[in-house]
Amino acid sequence: MIRNLASAAMLSLVMLPVASSAQVVGEVGVDWVGNDIIVEAVNDPGVKGVTCHVTYFDRSIIDRLSKGNWFEDPSNNSIACRQTGPIEIGDIDLSKDGEEVFREGRSIIWKSLVVNRIYDKPNDTLIYLIHSRQVVDGSAKMAISTVPLFNQPVTWVKGKPE
Repeated sequence: MIRNLASAAMLSLVMLPVASSAQVVGEVGVDWVGNDIIVEAVNDPGVKGVTCHVTYFDRSIIDRLSKGNWFEDPSNNSIACRQTGPIEIGDIDLSKDGEEVFREGRSIIWKSLVVNRIYDKPNDTLIYLIHSRQVVDGSAKMAISTVPLFNQPVTWVKGKPE
């Protein structure tokens, strides 16, 4: 059992995609035990000029110790993405499942906060989906944000898809 968990952890580390890093831009305390809501800015590594602001709940050590559920972490998160400069789209995945542009571990092995980018070609829009990924089972808690490209000066490095 332990060997299988260690193998799964190692495999997940090896398969990590190159993803954007986040910068903490806000931290709001929500109670006296030190639980916080964290706000991070994430630049899309494949699309210059788009920044997503991601929020999540960060449990304090006091809260974890007092409740005895050290590894549990709520999957409540939010996202808002906007154009923050001239848009230049690199070699992005245009498939229906898009590509992962950001991942942050929310526990030692079990859970990650993930942002996927999907290009909605018929509506010329970038969609950003935030959700939690768990090894055991996924989370139905998610949120989306969109960045419309219609009538915007957008540079496609490999040409706009037809």
